Amino acid sequence: MKIAFVGKGGSGKTTLSSLFVRHLAAARVPVMAVDADINQHLGPALGMDEQEAAALPPLGGRLAEVKEYLRGDNPRIASAEAMIKTTPPGSGSRLLRLDRPNPVFDACARTVTLDGGAGGRVRLMATGQFTEEDLGVSCYHSKTGALELCLNHLVDGRGAYLVADMTAGSDSFGSGLFTRFDLTFLVAEPTRKGVSVYRQYRDYARDFGVRLRVVGNKVQGPEDEEFLREEVGEDLLLTFGHSAWVRALERGRPRPFAELEESGRAALRVLHETADAAYPRRDWERYTRQMHHFHLRNAESWGNARTGADLAAQIDPGFVLGEDAAEPAEPERRSAVPQPA
Repeated sequence: MKIAFVGKGGSGKTTLSSLFVRHLAAARVPVMAVDADINQHLGPALGMDEQEAAALPPLGGRLAEVKEYLRGDNPRIASAEAMIKTTPPGSGSRLLRLDRPNPVFDACARTVTLDGGAGGRVRLMATGQFTEEDLGVSCYHSKTGALELCLNHLVDGRGAYLVADMTAGSDSFGSGLFTRFDLTFLVAEPTRKGVSVYRQYRDYARDFGVRLRVVGNKVQGPEDEEFLREEVGEDLLLTFGHSAWVRALERGRPRPFAELEESGRAALRVLHETADAAYPRRDWERYTRQMHHFHLRNAESWGNARTGADLAAQIDPGFVLGEDAAEPAEPERRSAVPQPA
């Protein structure tokens, strides 16, 4: 299962995504958390100190090695340099699975123990921060491109979760990244600005069958909830109000997850049930067609010019990503992503 949390900056999406990750881990559901926001705060929200979070190996910084591994023996891809963020898998490509080890996750994911082990464990990856070296040279999509490439090659099922804290606003629509998730939770405050991002997401996502549910946050009373229902309608799933537990977390004084108020725990159960119910609707053929659609758009827009190749040729029309997709028989023929020192 792939779940995204989106929303405007300051809406609380990092807090809510970290709560959802904690809920899954406490229930002993295997979960990979991904910090894909330009402001990387998911690690501290999961209990890491600032130094530990900053030391996470950035997925975006290992893009070349990730490409080389995922390319595998795919004859349609001449070299790793010819791959772009939307390159789809084909016969011979390497695939990633949440329930199996692979060099990409081994190199870039770190295990976070929650509440001394009582809250379970979660693997955490980060796309990497936007640095001074990136200013005027690249956009943040250069960081999230590594995540998109991984999601294009990820075969996941119902028994494990990937939960991504995404960039604020509608930045995910810069490529096909917004279509890579089974369900998107949009965190909205009960304000005009809070629901404006929802309208953008709703309008962009409608044509691609993206499943979207709204989680109202910072709701202080019936008027706030009524406002959200009037503006969002049936897409509003639930609302979060004041939480002393969350306030303590934001002050850097986290309490054990077991002390979260029952109202919050009940809301997290609803999120889990809603996400779990989305999986039976997975259509691997449509998922693959969407990959091809966005790859062609990106190839025509900039990819062909950048690589000097016709990237449409990377599409394998006979390959459908899915749980039964074949992989290369000799993984040792390609170098693995190196472990950090």
